[in-house]
Amino acid sequence: MNMATYTLIPGAGGQAWFWHRLVPELQARGHDVVAVELPAGDDSAGLSEYADTVVEAIGDRTDLVLVAQSMGGFTAPLVCERLPVDLLVLLNAMVPSPGETGGDWWGNTGQAKAMSDQAVREGRVPSAEFDVEECFFHDVPDDVKAVALSQESAQSSTPFAEPWPLHKWPSTPTVFLQGRDDRLFPLEFQRRVVGERLGIPVEEMPGGHLVALSRPRELADRLEAIRTQ
Repeated sequence: MNMATYTLIPGAGGQAWFWHRLVPELQARGHDVVAVELPAGDDSAGLSEYADTVVEAIGDRTDLVLVAQSMGGFTAPLVCERLPVDLLVLLNAMVPSPGETGGDWWGNTGQAKAMSDQAVREGRVPSAEFDVEECFFHDVPDDVKAVALSQESAQSSTPFAEPWPLHKWPSTPTVFLQGRDDRLFPLEFQRRVVGERLGIPVEEMPGGHLVALSRPRELADRLEAIRTQ
């Protein structure tokens, strides 16, 4: 089995730390791994600067597999337009339409209603205020959650205000992998959005929105299965 360069693009907050449990799993399988730290707290940095950061982190590496978490779905396709990426895996990701801002994505897709409806189906009471622990960390081990919540991860609004610059999705082979226990982006919501916008199926696995923190070994297995299928 040939070695790949897994390039891991985080979501909002931009922390490479988000991938710290997945990195050794992929390395143990013989791969080079680049966990990208995005300039999320920099108000002067938009999507172009995020893409620049990923490209610079990759350097002259080849055999590229991009894995883009959540908001990383806005950045990864821009990288695919600049480098020869073999495979793009969208993980619990936002899928933008041409010209759509990250800020408008939420209303355009109906995310809030989908999240509320999912809470009701699961017997939870939808909250008027966003509960980070309930939404993101319900399946993350307590010790990992404690470290995550102790860190500051500012996210500038700058990239959310910019229209997504591509006219169409890149030609890079793209697979969408979704945690079936994601409370922010429920599975059926993602099936609809991904179907409408990319016309591809959604593959699923156990785990919530932060599946790289909650199920790193299972995620590594799924990524390898996707890469070699």
